[in-house]
Amino acid sequence: MLRVQTKPNQMPKNPKPIVLPTPEANVMPKLSRPARRAVLVVHVTASASWLGLTLGLLALGTTAATTGSAVTVAASVRAMKLYADWLLLPVAFLTLLSGLLLSLGTAWGLARHRWVWTKFWLTLATTTATVFALRPGVNAAVTAVAAGGSLPDAGDVLFGPVVSLSAYVFMTVISVLKPWGLTRRGKRLRTAARRVLKDA
Repeated sequence: MLRVQTKPNQMPKNPKPIVLPTPEANVMPKLSRPARRAVLVVHVTASASWLGLTLGLLALGTTAATTGSAVTVAASVRAMKLYADWLLLPVAFLTLLSGLLLSLGTAWGLARHRWVWTKFWLTLATTTATVFALRPGVNAAVTAVAAGGSLPDAGDVLFGPVVSLSAYVFMTVISVLKPWGLTRRGKRLRTAARRVLKDA
């Protein structure tokens, strides 16, 4: 397979995935072009939906934390619970799984490029935080308000959405810019691929 050559110490403006043959090239069959495009559409749609849901949660949490109306607080936290229970987790898992499929089924790989590796772990961490931090905080707020009390802690409805939104924006930026180059594993694979081409 042909590889675009660049001048020494000169990085291309738009980084491209490693496409050299490697000893691990047959670990997982690569996606066909139509399949890759379909998975990419699913991934982008799920990621955008996740970002939109988080913005909605932040708006509802801000409303619940700042309003003086008990009715508005109750309506806001109940809407947050609906988002967290029925929408957020399916979209989060779809984003994670489609991202895994794209990385493993294309020349980018999962652990070859630092931006892909970073995005994977951030997505996994954010999904885990949604399960074990955001949802319990929202449920605690709903329970307290349903019992006739006030919102126990504004952090229960604000901290999770703020952290999640920051992570999503950061992941969007690195998806566009694709910074930092290859990981150690990626460099080893590139070296091995060059040896294969030299010996061929």
